[in-house]
Amino acid sequence: MSASGAEGQAAARGAGAEGPWTVLRLVLWSADYLSGKGIDSGRLDAEHLLAHVLGLGRLQLYLQFERPLTPPELDVFRPLLKRRAAREPLQYILGHQPFRELDLAVEPGVLIPRPETEVLVGEILAWARSEGLEAPVMLDVGAGSGAIALSLAHEGYNTHIVAVELSEAALDVARRNRDSAGLTEKVDLRGGSLFEPLGENERFDVIASNPPYVAEVDEAGLEPEVRDWEPREALFAGADGLDVVRRIVAGARAHLKDRGLLALEVGARQTAEVVELLRATGEYEDVRVVRDYAGRQRFVLARAG
Repeated sequence: MSASGAEGQAAARGAGAEGPWTVLRLVLWSADYLSGKGIDSGRLDAEHLLAHVLGLGRLQLYLQFERPLTPPELDVFRPLLKRRAAREPLQYILGHQPFRELDLAVEPGVLIPRPETEVLVGEILAWARSEGLEAPVMLDVGAGSGAIALSLAHEGYNTHIVAVELSEAALDVARRNRDSAGLTEKVDLRGGSLFEPLGENERFDVIASNPPYVAEVDEAGLEPEVRDWEPREALFAGADGLDVVRRIVAGARAHLKDRGLLALEVGARQTAEVVELLRATGEYEDVRVVRDYAGRQRFVLARAG
């Protein structure tokens, strides 16, 4: 079914030639509408939006397919659907994003946590266990919504985290996520750029970062949800995407304990160059690359010599 013009008005009224807007009918219509806007996940997104409006889990919709929507429910749903059709990220519309064991608030102006970053957290936790560290002190450079720092604190038991973030908008969201997760005492959030908020003698067992790493020349190839909505300062880092990574590599060793771990997320085509950057310093050993869920080279980990 087409999804424009008079049909859009019918959706707003909750009635049409084919009868009332049941859950199933609205999901199917909305999926077609979103697909027509170039959104591959139209059906899934429509289900998430409708579940959000109805206060249900997405899978609960399948038990209520024949339920008719009320006019007030349709009035709430319609603007959300239009926002998604404009390629606004679903996470911004819903206001949250699951990440490992947490459900994080997200909003425009803050980078949306990616599932692949969960792998980086897992690698860090596994390393800390292998080293027998009972109360490791960790630093998250560029905390964003707090995904890495809060997950490490939540799953790392006695772990204490310092998390640094330049963006005030992101820092505010990270604070809210920290406090709602009950991690206020374990995560020290500081405003500032990279290592500037740290004391000269502060040292960490782990320094982790998911920095901006998109090359400016790759901007046109990004999905509209990323290019047009997420904060540029959290995405782009110079002509080759490695401007911020170079600064982290240059400054991390001064704040890393001997034999401590530096763990970075970078672009899938950047790992070889980042490995060479680390080796060229003469400050790291056991440099290795880890793949993400899709099998792409995504993370570079190294031990301080």
